[in-house]
Parts: sequence; structure tokens; C-alpha cells
Amino acid sequence: VDSALRLDPNNKALNRLMDTVRPQYERAEKHRMASLDPKERIKEEGDTCFKNANFEGAIKAYTKCLDAISDKSSELALKCYGNRAACHKQLSNFEGTISDSTMVLEYKPDDVKALVRRAQAFEACERYKSALQDVRQVLAFGVDVVGKPSFDLANGMQHRLNKVIA
Repeated sequence: VDSALRLDPNNKALNRLMDTVRPQYERAEKHRMASLDPKERIKEEGDTCFKNANFEGAIKAYTKCLDAISDKSSELALKCYGNRAACHKQLSNFEGTISDSTMVLEYKPDDVKALVRRAQAFEACERYKSALQDVRQVLAFGVDVVGKPSFDLANGMQHRLNKVIA
């Protein structure tokens, strides 16, 4: 309904439907948030900050969540590292992007988002050989595994990096 309203914001039927659905969604979301583990709730705060383009606030929330997690290889910790890497990238803090993406890749070496993010950060830091290594790994997975957008991005980066390195 939300997507349809973006296309046709004055549609009366859609607005009526949204008025019916919104309170139900908000109740369900409030219940979901209340049932979350406190650490997961902190991560959700970071997600909300990220959605609102408050990247500094998101970094603080993800860091707070990571500080509370003892097992840095847990799914929650890896999500926080990945999301914090995305925040660092948005703020052009490429060393932070590299560091957090590397933490994800330490436990999930086939994480395409982390590989692409780290490759882009390496390229921005003029560490072209490292960027090319990550890009080649993404391309080696194949388009069916990584998806066309990531594959095309990696392919374009590979051509650009090969020219710079040559």
C-alpha cells in the first residue's frame, strides 16, 4: 500500500486502506520491538537512524550493540558490523568501512555486500590491488549467486581497476 501511495498519493481508496492498515502495522511493530532482546533493540535503533540518514547516530547504536555482545561471530554482531560498515561508507570513512567489512568477511567469507563494500573502500583509498582481489572474488561467485546489480558493479570496477593497475 505504501509503495502504491508513492505512485498515486491522492488515490482515495488507497488512502482509506492505508488508514485501516497503518494502526494494525504500528501495533504489530510495537509488539515486535517489545519482544526483542535488548541487544537486538539497540540494533533496531541503529537501523532506524540509518533509514533516516542519521549515520553518526546509527554508528553509535551499532557500536553500543557490539559492545554488549561477547560473541563477535554471532549473527547479530555480523549484522551490526555490516551495517556499521555501510554507515562508514556513507560518511566516506573508508578505513572504518574496510575494518568492519573485514570483520564480517572473517566469519562469512562469501558475504557479497561486505566484499563489494570493502572493494569500493579499497578503491577510494587507492589500494587498487586489494580492491581488485575482492572484486574478482565477487565475480567468481557468478551472476546467479551475487545477483545482476552486484555482478555488474563488480565487473565495471574490475575493468576500471585493471586500467589503473596496468
